[in-house]
Amino acid sequence: MYHVAIMAHERARRASVLAGSEEKGQVMHPSKPARLTVAIVGGGFTGGAIALHLATSRRQGLAIDIVVFEPRERLGAGLAYDTEESVHRINVPAGRMSLYPDAPGHFQDWIERTDALKDDGEALAEDGLHYPRRGLFGRYVADHLAPWLASGAVWHHRARVENIQRQGPRWMVSAADGLSIEADIVILAATHPAPGLPGVLAGLRNDPNLIADATRPDALASVGDTDRILIVGNGLTAADVIAALEARGHTGDILSISRRGLRSRGHAPQVQEPFGDFLSQPAATASDLLRRVRVTLRAAEAEGRTWHSVLDAVRAQGQEIWQRLPVAERRRIARHVRPFWDVHRFRIAPQVEAAVERAISAGRLTVLAASVAAAGADAQGIWVTLKPRRSRQTVRRHVDKVIVTTGPDHGGVLASQPFLASLARQGKVTACPTGLGILCARDGRAIDAGGRVVDGLYVAGPLARGTFGELMGLPQVSDYAVFIAARVGEDLAAWAAPDETAAAPSRASA
Repeated sequence: MYHVAIMAHERARRASVLAGSEEKGQVMHPSKPARLTVAIVGGGFTGGAIALHLATSRRQGLAIDIVVFEPRERLGAGLAYDTEESVHRINVPAGRMSLYPDAPGHFQDWIERTDALKDDGEALAEDGLHYPRRGLFGRYVADHLAPWLASGAVWHHRARVENIQRQGPRWMVSAADGLSIEADIVILAATHPAPGLPGVLAGLRNDPNLIADATRPDALASVGDTDRILIVGNGLTAADVIAALEARGHTGDILSISRRGLRSRGHAPQVQEPFGDFLSQPAATASDLLRRVRVTLRAAEAEGRTWHSVLDAVRAQGQEIWQRLPVAERRRIARHVRPFWDVHRFRIAPQVEAAVERAISAGRLTVLAASVAAAGADAQGIWVTLKPRRSRQTVRRHVDKVIVTTGPDHGGVLASQPFLASLARQGKVTACPTGLGILCARDGRAIDAGGRVVDGLYVAGPLARGTFGELMGLPQVSDYAVFIAARVGEDLAAWAAPDETAAAPSRASA
C-alpha cells in the first residue's frame, strides 16, 4: 500500500507541475537534482519504442523523467500506424514486427492473445501469413505503452515542439502551447518530412484539385467516383491510394507516373531464407556492390530462389554494407540506385497488390514512365503535359485530380519543422551529405555544423539513415530504438539515482 500511495502522490505532483507550467507558460525544472529528464520529440513508433525501453530501464536503477512531445492522441502510432483506412495494411508479415527485437513474434502473439483479427477476415493472405491493418499495429504499441503512462514513468505531452535551445549543459525544449522544460538529453524522433511538391506543380499549390500530401487522413475525401486521376509517384503510397480509391467505389481512370515507371513489388510466393554474403569481402564502391548483387541474383535463380531472398540478405546486412562505403559512394547509391532499391525493398501487402492488379486488369489503371513537363488549370480541370521516358514527344491530358505520392522531402528535412530549423540556425544539427536526413555519429548523437559530436542530442529513427543505411523497415527501426535507449541509458547511469517513485510493469503484464 505504501508503494501505491507513493505512485499516486508522484502522478499528482507531476500533473500539478505540468498543468501549472502550461497555464503560466513557465519553465518546468526537475523536482530534485537526483532526477534527470529525457525529452523525446516525436511520439510515433520510434519515439514510443524508445520511451518504452527507457522506462523499462527505470527498474534497473535509473531515476529519470521521460517526456514525449506528440500532438496525436495516441503514442506509438505516428504517421504510419495512425490510420483508420481499412485497406492500409502493414507490408511486413505480423510475425516479423515487434517492439522487442529479441522477441520477433511479439506482435503476432499479442494478436492471438487479444483476438485482434476477429473483425478482419482479409488479414490472412494466401501465403498463410497475416497482414493486418496498419492501425492495429499502432494499437499494439499503445497497449504496451499504456502501463508506463498510467504509472507516470512516461509523460505524454500533446503539443508540437517549436524550439530547442542549448542552455549550458542542458536543453530548453519549448512547445507550441507555452510549456517549456529543461532536459538533460533530447532525442529527435520526428516523423519524415511531408512530400515535396514538384516545382512544375507549384502553380497549382492552392488548387483544390491538387492533393499535395496523400498521407493526410482526409486526403481522398474530395475525389469523385468517376474523377480522372493523375498520381505522381508509383511507390507504396501510390499503391495505398489505388486500393483506397477502389474501396471507396471509384471507377474513373487512373494514370500513375514516375520517371522510371517502376512500381512496388509484392512478396515472394513462399517464405525464403536470405541468400547472399555481402560482408566477408565488403564492396568499396556502389558499382562493385551492384555487381555483387547481380552475381548473387543469378546464383539464387540457379538454386530455384527468387530475387526476394537476395534483397532480404542485402537488407539484413544493410547497415554494415552502408557504413563500410565511403560517403561519396553512399551519395551515388542515394542518387542513382535508391528508386530501384525502394520498389524491391518496400513490398506491398498481398491485399494491396491484388487491388492494384485488379485496377490494371480492368483497364482503369495505367502505369507510365513519364514526368510532368508543365501543368495548369482551365475550365476543364487540371491540364498536364507529360513527357514519356525516352521520347521526344509530349502528351497533353486533362484530369480532375492530381495526387502527389513522391515520398518524403528528405532534402528539406531541416526546414520541415520549426525546432529543426532552430537547431540548424544554432549549428547544432546539419543535413546528412547523402541527402537522407540528419547527420549523426555511429552512436546516434547529432553532428554539428563544425563536424563535432553534440552531447545530449540524439537522432532517432529513419532521420538517421544517412549514417546507418537500412533504417526504414520496422525490424531495423525497432533495433535502432533499442540501441538509442541503451546509449541514452549509459549517458544517464552515472548521475541517476535509484527510482523509488514509480511502478515498473513487466513485459509479460504489459
